[in-house]
Amino acid sequence: MAGHSICANIQHRKGRQDEKRGAAFSRVSKEMTVAAKMGGGDPAFNPRLRMAVEKAKSVNMPKDKIENAIKKGTGELEGVNYEELRYEGYGINGAAIMVECLTDNKVRTVAEVRHAFNKYGGNMGTDGCVAFMFKYCGQMIFAPGSSEDAVMEAAIEAGAEDVSSSDDGSIEVITAPNDFLAVKESLEKVGLNPEFGEVTMKPENEIEFTGEDAIRMQKLLDALDGLDDVQAVYTTAVMDA
Repeated sequence: MAGHSICANIQHRKGRQDEKRGAAFSRVSKEMTVAAKMGGGDPAFNPRLRMAVEKAKSVNMPKDKIENAIKKGTGELEGVNYEELRYEGYGINGAAIMVECLTDNKVRTVAEVRHAFNKYGGNMGTDGCVAFMFKYCGQMIFAPGSSEDAVMEAAIEAGAEDVSSSDDGSIEVITAPNDFLAVKESLEKVGLNPEFGEVTMKPENEIEFTGEDAIRMQKLLDALDGLDDVQAVYTTAVMDA
C-alpha cells in the first residue's frame, strides 16, 4: 500500500509537462527518430518505436509529423544524428535526480544541465551516483474507483510483476520494461484502461517536500525539464500538488 496518492503525483508531473505542447512534440519526435534508427521503422516489430508513437498520439501530434520523424530515423528523410545521454545529481535536501537527454551536441547539453543544477540549488554528480535509487520498469496507474481485484487478476495473468493500491484508491501496476506493452494491451482488451502508462525510472524510495523546500525543488526540476535536449527528468522528490 503506497503512503500517498500515486495518481495525484503523476497527474501533477504530467500536467506541468503537458503545458509545453511544442516541447512535447519535439521530444516525442526525437524519440521516434532514435527508435526507428535503432530498431527499424515498423512499430509492429519495434517496441520502443511503438511506445513512442503512442506518446505522439497522446499529445495529438499530426500523422504526417509522426511519419516524417520515423523516416528521419530510417534514412528516408535527412535528419539529425542524436546521442542518448543520462546525467545524475542531487536536488534540495539531497533528493536524487536523473536527467535523460537526446542531443546532437554533447558539450552544449552537459553545460546546460550543469548550469541548471548549479543555478537552482542542486549538484550534478557522477555516473551511477543515484541510479541505484531507481528501478527501470513499466508503470501503469489506474484511477481511483477501479476494481483492484479485477486489475490484479488480469495484470498478474498477463505477466505483471506487482500490483499495489494507494491511499486514494488508485492502483499501480509494475512490469518488466520489455513486458510493458504486452501487459498494457492485455488489460485494455478486457476493458481495463490505465489513466497513465509508460516505461520509466521509478524511485525505490521517495522524499516528501512541503513549503519553501517544495517550491525550490520544483524550480530546479522545471529548469532541467525546460532544456531543449532533455527528454525526461526523474526524481525521488514528491511535492504537494
